[in-house]
Amino acid sequence: MTLPRRKFLQLVASTTVLSGISQIARAQVYPTRAIHLIVPFTPGGTTDIVARLIGQWLSERLGKPIVVENRPGAGTNVGTEVVVKAAPDGYTLLVTPVSAAINATLYQNLNFNFRRDIAPIAGFIRAGYVMEVNPSVPVNTVPEFIAYAKANPGKINMPSSGNGTGAHLSGNCST
Repeated sequence: MTLPRRKFLQLVASTTVLSGISQIARAQVYPTRAIHLIVPFTPGGTTDIVARLIGQWLSERLGKPIVVENRPGAGTNVGTEVVVKAAPDGYTLLVTPVSAAINATLYQNLNFNFRRDIAPIAGFIRAGYVMEVNPSVPVNTVPEFIAYAKANPGKINMPSSGNGTGAHLSGNCST
């Protein structure tokens, strides 16, 4: 039995394409080793807790260890730089709230360009800001609080997770 030339060429082309696809598919196996989640804050805060919960969930689904590494400092810039300098292979990921992006506008001499060097993968937590005051502060609305703070300079204290963070900036907008 002889194959017509056209059928023979189609068979050869199909075999070549299929062997190429199987090599591509093998090259895309991920992950093959532990994934590192870099948290640019100290342990125990919201971002750290969320990273550990997500890490456990991912580890169970991917069958590989997820290592949470806390790299605090410089308003998240230390941890962000660790990720920027890591090999771009998907095994070192940054878990951070908006503060890392805010830093791009606050710091002039960063060793990285956040918009160019970091690519977002997923958003997995959304949090709003809530303003609470001690009942002894005679205010009921945000405008009343702003007026009170302006009339009483140096008498209002506000905690935040660090300079340049979303909580810090939103708190400073009112005073």
